[in-house]
Amino acid sequence: MTSPPAKPAGTKTDAALAMGWLHTARFLTTAPTLEFLPALNVPEIAFVGRSNAGKSTCINTLTQQKRLAFASKTPGRTQSINLFSLGKQGVTDAVLADLPGYGYAAVPKQDKIRWQRVMANYLVTRESLTGVVLLCDPRHGLTELDDILLEVIRPRVEEGLKFLVLLTKSDKLNRSEGTKALSIAKLQAGGGEVKLFSALKKQGIEEVAMLLSQWAHGSPE
Repeated sequence: MTSPPAKPAGTKTDAALAMGWLHTARFLTTAPTLEFLPALNVPEIAFVGRSNAGKSTCINTLTQQKRLAFASKTPGRTQSINLFSLGKQGVTDAVLADLPGYGYAAVPKQDKIRWQRVMANYLVTRESLTGVVLLCDPRHGLTELDDILLEVIRPRVEEGLKFLVLLTKSDKLNRSEGTKALSIAKLQAGGGEVKLFSALKKQGIEEVAMLLSQWAHGSPE
């Protein structure tokens, strides 16, 4: 009797496990500045991006929870770092960090400057930071502020920090536009991965879930 074929990496089982893991997300704490963040000894994955890039929608879609990440009706108003625990049976094995959106014009300049400093310090000094997900609306591409963020994390990426550019709202692109957006973002990503993502069309959700699980737990055997 022949043996069953080996299970390839990235199967539906892997996706279901990753999605189930993300569904365990629960609020941990909120921090107005870095000194209020708890010291952690588990992997931390940060979500960053412009205020209108769809960050809250992305987190809520990945965790299959409608109100986990709060989407303010006025972009740029959220001014704290929110942490969410992940792990089954109440045991935290990783943390998601939702960083405030940046670049929204209605936010006073002094607040913008303050948060740019907070985010830069977080991205440079946070010891538990394992990976960064940069969300970008592909219709606008990576902006000057995104490029600044890329420069801030580049030394840590070179040292092994995981990095993903997630092109959100990809349902608004046709196939050729999506392919072009991917190619351009890959040139700008500086060694990071790039993926298309649509909460509306459910594009890229399982793929991103498996990637984040690998970041937190290591690659599957």
